[in-house]
Amino acid sequence: MDEGLTGLVLFTVAVAALATALILVPGVAAAYALARWRGPGLGVVETVLALPLVLPPTAVGLVLLELLARDSVLGRMLDALGVEVVFTPKAVVLASAVMAFPLLVRSARAGFEEVDPRLVAVARTLGDTRMRAFFRVTLPLAWRGVLTGALLAFSRALGEFGATVLVAGNIPGSTQTLSLAIFQRTQVGQDAEALKLAGISVVLAFGAMYVTEFVTRRRGARGLA
Repeated sequence: MDEGLTGLVLFTVAVAALATALILVPGVAAAYALARWRGPGLGVVETVLALPLVLPPTAVGLVLLELLARDSVLGRMLDALGVEVVFTPKAVVLASAVMAFPLLVRSARAGFEEVDPRLVAVARTLGDTRMRAFFRVTLPLAWRGVLTGALLAFSRALGEFGATVLVAGNIPGSTQTLSLAIFQRTQVGQDAEALKLAGISVVLAFGAMYVTEFVTRRRGARGLA
């Protein structure tokens, strides 16, 4: 594997890992809140959080582009801080994180819903605070759901294209990931190179999904035990 291709693969994996790390804490928090919330408006919140799963990725990218534009409120705030996001590697990570977020939330929520609330109640009666009970009881029992969600999010981020190309562009050596490189090679007629990159993408995706399925099977076996 030549140096340029190695750098492209490492950049893609790094983006997926950073995107997953970026959404891990808010995703777990959202999943836990949805699993325990029984108040009004739950359906609306669930729908909003799931929108990136059903919207065209280019639509999500356009929304991000508008939010981060220099003439927007958020854009002006970032500009005042000297932070540039659009058409930089930061935008690649952000777009990947937004598209992967619903997968983390859905799987982690399923894990939290499997935890018996009575176990948490017992911990509270023994003097644990709500936060301490979460880390000592709830999270250890739901960790497979959280891990599955993180792996699914990582897998989704590996192949992100539509939102990324709008908010980050397709700049070789700067914002170009494997999926963007495949598109570029195809556009200029380098089909053999595109197929090579596609093969690498398949290997990476297979590895991530295999681990995800392994964790899911273990989780299912544990539930039947």
